[in-house]
Amino acid sequence: MSIKSFNPNRIRNKFPILNKKINNNQLVYFDNAATTQKPIQVIESINKYYSEYNANIHRGIHTLAEKATQEYEKTRKTVSKFINSRSEKEVIFTRGTTEGINLIASSFVKNFIKKGDEIIISEMEHHSNIVPWQMICEENEIILKTINVFENGEIDLDNFKELISNKTKFLSIVHTSNTLGTVNPIKEMIEICKKNNIITMIDGAQASAHSKIDVQDLNCDFFVLSAHKMYGPTGVGIVYGKEEILEKMPPYMGGGEMIKDVNFKKTTYNELPYKFEAGTPNIGDVIGFNEALSFINNIGLDNISLYEKELKNYASNSFNEIEGINIIGNSKNKIGIFSFTVDKIHYYDLGLLLDSKGIAIRTGHHCTQPLMDKFNLEGTARVSLAIYNTKNEIDYFVEKLKQLIN
Repeated sequence: MSIKSFNPNRIRNKFPILNKKINNNQLVYFDNAATTQKPIQVIESINKYYSEYNANIHRGIHTLAEKATQEYEKTRKTVSKFINSRSEKEVIFTRGTTEGINLIASSFVKNFIKKGDEIIISEMEHHSNIVPWQMICEENEIILKTINVFENGEIDLDNFKELISNKTKFLSIVHTSNTLGTVNPIKEMIEICKKNNIITMIDGAQASAHSKIDVQDLNCDFFVLSAHKMYGPTGVGIVYGKEEILEKMPPYMGGGEMIKDVNFKKTTYNELPYKFEAGTPNIGDVIGFNEALSFINNIGLDNISLYEKELKNYASNSFNEIEGINIIGNSKNKIGIFSFTVDKIHYYDLGLLLDSKGIAIRTGHHCTQPLMDKFNLEGTARVSLAIYNTKNEIDYFVEKLKQLIN
């Protein structure tokens, strides 16, 4: 599909939930940074697994088990190609970005970063990219440093460079902020880290549905993402790690599948990627993730980026016409995520009032409380756009918000 022939209504027809009425109004779903809706092929593929070939994987020789294993591993191949990893061995399935970060903290940082060493994160991180590092730093007496964020929502690169010392061993940074929409200059930051022998981890949860990810071009050591923010099921994510690093790391959890041989004297661990995938995985949803990636690939990430940029600019210009609205963060490089406050209306009230009109937005701190503290806010309302959103929906939102303000 080319951008010239791109028709958002054709896309919308693939999402059954978008036909839903909320309080007798057509649903306008603007909470995509929290989770995206699912196209019909994702829903049908999960149903097909449970109704036609439900079986455990990697362990059986019967027809159902072999079919389930084949479809499960097909997703790994698709993910590997999607992020351009060198090998499928570098793709580990998890329950999502949060588990992926915790896996890296527990398996890599705990074992390879020592007392007195330093980890760097930023002020715009999601709690999932703060709390695991706080926990591991407290346990191992590691020092945690944070990069300053400017008032416009951009990261302070000079401050980042100043924070680096000969004790700095690890950077964990968000690719795209779930609150500000800011797209960070991660490639430049990774290059700086490489010159200083610093291991890098990228939180790609908000980026992966909006722009191409090439882990080899980025040269990051780890990359994590979640399927449910990419039109896929909940409870599925991946950790990408460079093979030579993953080989050195001990397993995150013990149990079935991650073993090669077990006796009461010694357990030998499985090869990559299976040594990090203990127990029965979320088979049906991993299979559904493959269909979500196919959905994205069929549209084309270049087309998605172009359309969403057009939508973001339209929304930005429209929001500027609303008297009393305050947009938080206005970086030059951002996606269609708008956190905002409205004069004299609490953000929770705003969310409820808009819901009465069929408009679903997010309200609160968006799991970025330190960032809210930075801007002296308790919370905000947030609009986040996706490929199935339209200019007509933005017009409707603006109209209803103006009425509420009046």
